[in-house]
Amino acid sequence: MIKGRIFSGMQPSGKFHLGNYLGALDNWVKLQQNYECFFSIVDWHALTSSYENTENLQQNIFDMALDWLSAGLDPEKNVIFVQSHVKEHAELHLLLSMMTPLSWLERVPTYKDKLQQLGIQGKDINTYGFMGYPELMTADIVLYKADTVPVGEDQLPHLELSREIVRRFNHLYRPIFPEPKPYLSKASLLPGIDGRKMSKSYGNEIPFAASPDELRDRVRQMVTDPQRVKKTDPGNPNVCTVYTFHKIFSQDQVGEIAKCCREATIGCVACKKRLAEQMVSALADIHTRRRSLEANPGKVKEILTFGAERARVVAAATMEEVRQAMNL
Repeated sequence: MIKGRIFSGMQPSGKFHLGNYLGALDNWVKLQQNYECFFSIVDWHALTSSYENTENLQQNIFDMALDWLSAGLDPEKNVIFVQSHVKEHAELHLLLSMMTPLSWLERVPTYKDKLQQLGIQGKDINTYGFMGYPELMTADIVLYKADTVPVGEDQLPHLELSREIVRRFNHLYRPIFPEPKPYLSKASLLPGIDGRKMSKSYGNEIPFAASPDELRDRVRQMVTDPQRVKKTDPGNPNVCTVYTFHKIFSQDQVGEIAKCCREATIGCVACKKRLAEQMVSALADIHTRRRSLEANPGKVKEILTFGAERARVVAAATMEEVRQAMNL
């Protein structure tokens, strides 16, 4: 039974890693079974903080579509499309910006923090596009009358602002949009191979597109318990990066693995090999789908074109209602 309609999107800002997959995409694959889903590669959002650097944008869009499809998002079940291919996103963004108080955008908790962080990195993001990010996000969601949005806790302030904008629009004109509610998904958090947060900037990531051999190589480089110098030394799995991965990819074996580590009946090299094979097996279907799609890039582009056509039908109907309500 379909529970409702979901909208969610991701910025095409670079190569996906395994942490991105387990943090969001894996949940999307599960949600598609019970929801009507609109999933968008939000390329306009990518411009809010990277407007000066667009040479890789088209490749990033293609790579993201490849990631989503290889992960198991079904283009027949879901509407999968690129944001800029549906111009109604821009129109609704403009109209909502006419009635949203500036103070609402300024008070978003993440706005000043991110402004400062990116400013330190030398990025000039004192732009309307950056400040108006939540406005565009609201347009993305309500254009499809989505009632549910999968978010992490850090995104809740943005979604609450979307709900306020919806209430204001419905009050000023007439009720058209549902107030989107959050779907707080539990993400599996993975560290990088050095134990820090997984990040491309640290160079400690495991690429989502990694081949089986590349996976094995990255697992071999993982840090383990620093106090365990020799194979015969008892280990502490709770401070071991390899064990953190085992808890996700070897869930039926974690008790045994922890026991063997503490009793020094398994060495770190053997433990890593065991993990690597578990990961290769768990990701085998993804790798198979990816190889097939990489061999047929035209198929990926056809899927995005098909998705945009389906999205435009819904978007056009919504915008007709909006124009009528606003006497345009």
